[in-house]
Amino acid sequence: MSIPDADEGYGLRTEFAFVLPRGLVDPSGQVHREGTMRLATARDEIGPQVDPRVRSNPAYLTVLLLARTVTRLGDLPYVDELAIENLFASDLAFLQDLYRRINQEGHTEAAVACPSCGHEFAVDIAGDAPGGF
Repeated sequence: MSIPDADEGYGLRTEFAFVLPRGLVDPSGQVHREGTMRLATARDEIGPQVDPRVRSNPAYLTVLLLARTVTRLGDLPYVDELAIENLFASDLAFLQDLYRRINQEGHTEAAVACPSCGHEFAVDIAGDAPGGF
């Protein structure tokens, strides 16, 4: 699953599509699994440091970073802290890993090897295949 970026002509990919393992269930019961995350800026990482919620609970930094960088989640009109807070733990962990991969490594692929033959190949962990949870 790939989406074109505004910076595509310059070779810099700034948005990454993903599919959550379980998905956010909204109050009407609709499940939102497909989304996009953009690269974080310095402002995204520095701004939340002074937020009182982060000062009283450093783990809340994750919620703020994801609320700033997840640009779309299903049919939700916007993604905010409440949406991130209501994710299943497995989806939160998935997004944390995706955030780390795209902001530190610049891609969503992981190197793996076949346990039978040892053949090495890359797998896109952004979750473009339906989840089995």
